[in-house]
Amino acid sequence: MSRLSRSKSFAVLLAAGALALGPVACSSSGTDSYGGADAPATAMQTPAGQSPAGQAPAAEAAPAAGQPFGAGCAAVPSQGAGSFAGMAQDPVATAASNNPALSTLVAAVTKAGLVDTLNSAQNVTVFAPTNDAFAKIPKATLDAVLADKAKLTKILTYHVVPERLAPAALPGEHKTLEGGAVTVTGSGEDFTVNGNAKVVCGNVRTANATVYIVDTVLMPAS
Repeated sequence: MSRLSRSKSFAVLLAAGALALGPVACSSSGTDSYGGADAPATAMQTPAGQSPAGQAPAAEAAPAAGQPFGAGCAAVPSQGAGSFAGMAQDPVATAASNNPALSTLVAAVTKAGLVDTLNSAQNVTVFAPTNDAFAKIPKATLDAVLADKAKLTKILTYHVVPERLAPAALPGEHKTLEGGAVTVTGSGEDFTVNGNAKVVCGNVRTANATVYIVDTVLMPAS
């Protein structure tokens, strides 16, 4: 065999050897990237139940806490000052004035001269009757109450508890600004006040109060 032929044969053998080694190197690299014995420490140390970035998967994320609840919440505007986000920025009387479902209550609070009192109060709970709640009262009776400031003030302050009550703390008896007490029964997202007033939209936050919108006006003892 000539020197030229031997050189060509040697070159072919070298090329074949390189091709034979190539897949072995790729296989070793691939094993490491899937958590083999030589995998990087960062891949091996990812906590169970978490993504590589250290965050819980979306499917396991805890639900947002402190959200309003109840079928009546659908009547609250989705945007603007009367929305949940808007009400959270204002003190309670101002926040209520931006909610169309509470216009009768706001008119009563204004007539009783309680706007500044409620707006300046710190950390209160307000049971807020809807317009439909006031509509349950015979018109002649409602007109008489609206014309009697002392009686109107007594009724309205009976709807205010001088502390913020989260839903979990709502069941039980609570003294009001009027001096009497309201009794709340229920749990979860189903609450009744004084046995007949249902909470239709609860845990509504304002700047200084937590509001529970109810479907019946609460009446203090005579």
